[in-house]
Amino acid sequence: MNRESRLQLRPAVVVLAAAALIAAGATVTYVAMKRTELPPTPASVGAASSSPSAAVPQAGSRPKSDTDVTVTLTPEAITRAGIEVQPVSVSSAAGHVRVPGTVQPNAYRTTVVTSLVGGRITRVSAELGQTVRRGQTLAEVYSPELAEAQTRFIASRAELEAHDRELRRTERLVEIGAASRQDLERIHAEHTTATTTVQSHRSRLTLLGVSDAQIAKLASGSAMAPTVSISSPLDGVVTAREANQGMNVDPSVPLFTVADLSTVWIVGDLNERDLARVRIGSPATITASSLPGSTREGKVSYIDPQIKADTRTAQLRVEIPNPGQQLRLGMYVDMEVGEGGTNTAVTVPRSAVQIVGDRSVVYIAAPGQPGQFIERAVESGETVGDSIQIRSGLTTADVIVTKGSFAVRSEAERLGTRSRTAADTRQEARIVVSEKGFEPSRLSLRVGVPARLTFVRTTDATCATEVAIPSLNIKRALPLNQPVEIEFTPEKPGDVAFACGMAMFSGTVVVG
Repeated sequence: MNRESRLQLRPAVVVLAAAALIAAGATVTYVAMKRTELPPTPASVGAASSSPSAAVPQAGSRPKSDTDVTVTLTPEAITRAGIEVQPVSVSSAAGHVRVPGTVQPNAYRTTVVTSLVGGRITRVSAELGQTVRRGQTLAEVYSPELAEAQTRFIASRAELEAHDRELRRTERLVEIGAASRQDLERIHAEHTTATTTVQSHRSRLTLLGVSDAQIAKLASGSAMAPTVSISSPLDGVVTAREANQGMNVDPSVPLFTVADLSTVWIVGDLNERDLARVRIGSPATITASSLPGSTREGKVSYIDPQIKADTRTAQLRVEIPNPGQQLRLGMYVDMEVGEGGTNTAVTVPRSAVQIVGDRSVVYIAAPGQPGQFIERAVESGETVGDSIQIRSGLTTADVIVTKGSFAVRSEAERLGTRSRTAADTRQEARIVVSEKGFEPSRLSLRVGVPARLTFVRTTDATCATEVAIPSLNIKRALPLNQPVEIEFTPEKPGDVAFACGMAMFSGTVVVG
């Protein structure tokens, strides 16, 4: 081939070489892509299944949500923590309003007993808490006023008797002409005046508490001690006693209070937002933690027409029978008032609910997996007695931890099984201030992690209207049904005590 032909072929060779290189590159890329689609080897399957992040729910099981956390405890740990479980229950009280109340005497059947005369108490025969009958003597009072009234009555009786004799004698003299009619008329007038005076002194004795039998005895000439018996005006119980022997009294001084406790009033404060759900005549169910298993029924008999400006509540009253006087004055009770309804709600014990971050959670016993508990976020509703209504997150098929849920929560936090979110960077706890005190009264926080405690006072029946944390130099008022937040960062392990303003109720934060 001559030189000119070689020069003409050389560009074609270059083009063919470039095409060959492109084809080779495409082949390599195709093979690489196919290798990535090959099924995993048995070894790789085993490695993936052992990794928690690659866990796949088994067929027929409930898919695990992002908020569910599984905690596994040994039988020894379950026993040590006192963990108990029970099925979720259903309540029909969703339409009722829960109102804490106190037992008070029926004011319409309560009487304050005073002395009708001034004087000195010589004897007291009734004790505080004693059951008395109507007319029973409670005390005796020596009264100079009574002695003077008796003397005047006796003197007026003697003067009347003298006028009686003079009138009869004058009438006989007039008949025989030995006395004039004018003398008889004068004697009649004097006799009438004496009769009126006797009646006046008799009425005075009656006002001073002297009975007709005693007055008749006094009129017959028999001596009577100048003492007044103070008697009970009704059947009941002595709920207050101010009288003591030797005490000087006057009619304005209360000596005893006697109350008929066959019926009592249950008085509570109804929140302004619940007024539309309750009316006079609405049924009420009364329970008391001090009388477990005992329920009493009544009806709302009074709702205060005026709202308290500071608490935005109106006083509500229910009158109920009190057989056996089991309900004692001042006792705390729970009222469920309102018409209710046919709606039902899932309810759990208050001890079953824990606050994690900004969520309410319960722990469910894993079906067929002894010792395993699933943390489930729920939406809580109204508190009814010792139970909380759950709006969502649970079904009636769930079995939950009712006692020892705090131990399960602590184990979940210790193991770090809960996924860390923005809310977990701050510790939060909600503390309800009820008639029983702080609930919970003991909680745990971690050192160095910012904490927020939210206090909510739900009753006016206690003195816990403020909370104090002395070690942090914190003291806050607790308005009714208004959350109060206290934020701080625990700096060292130990116990941080908190209490109400009068130190009647207290609690502890365990920092570890």
